[in-house]
Amino acid sequence: MRSKSKTSLALPSIPLLKKNPIRSNLVRSALFMAVVLLGLSCQKEKKKRMLNLPRTDMASENLIPKPLKIIATESAFALDQFTAIYTSENASGFEEVGNFLAEKIKWKTDLDLPVNALAKETQQGVIYINQSDSLEINAAEAYQLYITQDSVVLNSNTATGAFRGIQTLQQLIPDAGNDTLAAYKVWPIATGKITDSPSFEYRGSMLDVARHFFSVADVKKYIDLLAYYKYNILHLHLSDDQGWRIEIKSWPLLTEIGGSTEVGGEAGGFYTQEDYKEIVAYAAKHHITVVPEIDMPGHTNAASASYPILNGNGKKAELYEGTHVGFSTFDTRKDTVYAFIDDVVREISEMTPGPYFHIGGDESHVTKKNDYIYFVEKVSKIVKKHGKRMIGWDEVAQADIDSTSIAQFWSSRANAEKAVSKGMKVILSPAKKVYLDMQYDTLSKFGLHWAAYIPVDTAYVWTPEAYEGVPLKNILGLEAPLWSETISTIDELEYLAFPRAIGYSELSWTTKENRDWEGYKVRLANQAPYLDRMDVKYYPSPLIDWKKSKYTYKEIKKD
Repeated sequence: MRSKSKTSLALPSIPLLKKNPIRSNLVRSALFMAVVLLGLSCQKEKKKRMLNLPRTDMASENLIPKPLKIIATESAFALDQFTAIYTSENASGFEEVGNFLAEKIKWKTDLDLPVNALAKETQQGVIYINQSDSLEINAAEAYQLYITQDSVVLNSNTATGAFRGIQTLQQLIPDAGNDTLAAYKVWPIATGKITDSPSFEYRGSMLDVARHFFSVADVKKYIDLLAYYKYNILHLHLSDDQGWRIEIKSWPLLTEIGGSTEVGGEAGGFYTQEDYKEIVAYAAKHHITVVPEIDMPGHTNAASASYPILNGNGKKAELYEGTHVGFSTFDTRKDTVYAFIDDVVREISEMTPGPYFHIGGDESHVTKKNDYIYFVEKVSKIVKKHGKRMIGWDEVAQADIDSTSIAQFWSSRANAEKAVSKGMKVILSPAKKVYLDMQYDTLSKFGLHWAAYIPVDTAYVWTPEAYEGVPLKNILGLEAPLWSETISTIDELEYLAFPRAIGYSELSWTTKENRDWEGYKVRLANQAPYLDRMDVKYYPSPLIDWKKSKYTYKEIKKD
C-alpha cells in the first residue's frame, strides 16, 4: 500500500525571491533537494548506489507531441525501487498528479513508488512535482522538466501543466527495465531540460456515440489515450437521428424511445446522468474538458420520434436506423421547442463543469434559412443563460451571434470567413484533413471517403496555422471528429482513430517549426509498444516502420 502521509519537506516563504520569480523557482527547487538530501544524511549511513548508467540523448527520444525545446545532457537518471515522488504541499491538484504518475509507473514498470511519504534510508532518487511561479512557464499548460542523475524536477504554475509534463516523463521511461546495471531492474531516463507549452488552447477529439453507442468503459479508454498525447478536450456527440444518448429527467422518453436504436438496428443505449457524471469526472482526473453536443435543429429525428410535438418537417417521425442526413428538423417557431431546449441545456450544463455547450447546427437541409437563423439566435441565448459558451458547426456563423460563440469549421470556408468577420474563434475540423472516420485508402476495413481518403502522412502534413486563410488569432484550436456510422466496437473505433489521432495531437501542440514528417514517422513507429500494451487495435500503416514489441498486435477483421 502506497503511503499517503504528508511529507514534512514544505519550503519556507522567501519574500526576497518574489522580486525574481524565475530565480525563486530555481532556488525553491534547489532548497527542496537540499532538504531531501539533508533528511537522508541524518539517517544511518548507507552505501550509495554505484551504477554505470548508459549515455543517453534526450533530444532523440520518441516524444509525441514534440516539445518546444529540449537540451540534452547525455547522462541518465535511474528510475528504480529506491525512487520516491514528492509534490509541492498545499498546491491544489499537485498531489493528485503525483499519485497519477505513480499509478502509471506501476503499470509500466511494476515499481511501487511512494508519494509524499517520509524519506526512508533506502531512498536514492527523487521525482519532485513543483508548483512554480516562474514567468518562463506562465501559461496554464506550460511546464519545465529538469532531469539530472540524481533527480527529476517538474515545474509548472498549475496542476494541469504538471499533468501534461508527466505525460512527457512517462514517454521518457524505457519500455523495458535494464537488469544488467544492478541486482534489480533499472529504467534509465535521459537527462536534460525540457521547456514546453502548447501552440493551441483547444486540442480535441469528438466521439459520435449517437450513430452507434459506446459504453462508459469505452469512453474511459479513449480518454486514457487522448490524455497520454496531451489532448485537453473530449467532444461527445450525444444526439442524432439514430439515437439520443443522455438521460434528461424532465423529458424521460428521449432515452426510453430515442435511445433504443442505432445504425443498423443494433441495441442502442444511453448514459444515465450518473454515467455521464462518471465520464466527466474521469476526464477531469485526466485534465480533459468534456464538451457535450445536442445536435439541432437538424439531426433531430430521435428526439422528434420520442416527442412528436418537437417535429417540424411535416412528417411523422419514426425511429431511424439508416445513415442519410438532412431530413429532420425541429419546429423552430414553436415555444414548446425552446422550453424543451432550455430543459436539456440546463440539465446537461449542471453536470458539465467545462465552459462549452455544442448545439450542432449542421446539415439542417429541410429547415428554411430564415427559420434556421432564428433558431440559432434563440438557442445561443439559452446557452448563454446557463453559463456556457456556444459552439456550433460552421453553419451557425450565418446567424446574428456575438463573438463569444465559436464556429467549428468542418466544410464551408465561406462560413468560416463569416465567423472571422464577427470576431468569433474558430475550431479547425476540416473533413478532408481531420475526420477520423475517413478511410485511410481503398483497402480500409472501416470508414467512409466522401470527403477524402486520409492516409497517415496526409493527416500530418498540413499547416493548421495557415489553413484556408483563417487568421491565426481567430484559431482556438484543432479537433478531430470520429463519426460512427461504420463502427460499433472499441476495436473498430481504435482502428480509425489511431495512429492519426497521434499526429493531430502534435499538430495541436507543437510549433510548426518543430514539425516534420521524416522525424515524426520515426517517433510514431516507436509508439507501437505503448499502443500494444494498451491493447489498441491501431491501423498498422505501411508508411510506418513499426517497432516490434513483446505485445502481440491482433488485427481486427471486418465481417
